Amino acid sequence: MRYGAGRIGVPAPASFRRWTGAALHGARWRKQAQLSIRIVDLAEGAELNHTFRGRDYATNVLSFPAEPPPGVHWALLGDLAICAPVVQREAAEQGKHARDHWAHLTVHGVLHLLGYDHIVDREAEVMEALETRILARLGIADPYA
Repeated sequence: MRYGAGRIGVPAPASFRRWTGAALHGARWRKQAQLSIRIVDLAEGAELNHTFRGRDYATNVLSFPAEPPPGVHWALLGDLAICAPVVQREAAEQGKHARDHWAHLTVHGVLHLLGYDHIVDREAEVMEALETRILARLGIADPYA
């Protein structure tokens, strides 16, 4: 865990490990896995989103899959950047518990690192169904309901 934003309202590292493990287990990932999570503020979130996606605003979670050279195999999946103020704002707007939203976005980001996406409708259905199953195992209601 790395913090580019304040830690107030941000779950403990143990929670992120639990949610990451649940995502890997739910996706049936059987290899070793490492990833980094950076909690960012609005300025850093907007800068990252602009630099890597061409969007001029902070988004909730950005996933940066690792790209090893051909023939190199490692456990590093990549990096997640989660924007704390966006997570808090979205949770309030959507009437969700902030902790549940943190869990959802962590699971969502990990699934992106594993290659899941939601650009095409069918892929979105698969990814959202998997997220919902993983979150249900964590005792969290369907975030898409």
